[in-house]
Amino acid sequence: MMDTEHRDMPNAVLFACNLNAVRSPMAEALTKHFFPNQIYVDSVGVRAGELDPFVISVMQEMGIELSRHRSKSFDQLEDTLFDLIISLTPEAHHNALELTRTMAVEAEYWPTQDPTIITGSRDQRLEAYRQVRDELMERIRKRFGRQQPPKP
Repeated sequence: MMDTEHRDMPNAVLFACNLNAVRSPMAEALTKHFFPNQIYVDSVGVRAGELDPFVISVMQEMGIELSRHRSKSFDQLEDTLFDLIISLTPEAHHNALELTRTMAVEAEYWPTQDPTIITGSRDQRLEAYRQVRDELMERIRKRFGRQQPPKP
C-alpha cells in the first residue's frame, strides 16, 4: 500500500468505489468541504448506484449537503484530466489502474470498510457510516494538509 502522508497537493482528484453511493461521495464532499476552490474533486463508481440515505444523514451532521449527488460510473466521466485517482475498493482500484495505462495519473488505494454490510439498529448502522466518514476525513486531511473547514 502506498504511503499517503502529505505530499504536493494535486489540482484534480477522483475518488472511486463500487457504486458511487457511499464511500466515494463522502470522500468527494469532505475534500470539497476542507479544500474549497483548491482542488477539483469528482467521484465515480465501477457501476452507478443510488445514493444511500445514511450517507446524507451522517454528512448533514457536519453541515455538508449531499442530497443532490447523482451517482455515476467510470464510463460516465465527463472530465478525465485528473492528477490523482484514489480508490476505496479493490474493484475500483482495478479500474483506476486501467486508466493509468492511457492517462498520466497517479493512483492510490485506500481500503475503506463498506458500512452497508453492518446490520443492527438504525443507531448501530449510522455509527458504522460515521466511522467511515471520520476515517475518510482523517485520511483526506493527512494526505492533502490540515486546512480548516470554511466558516459557515
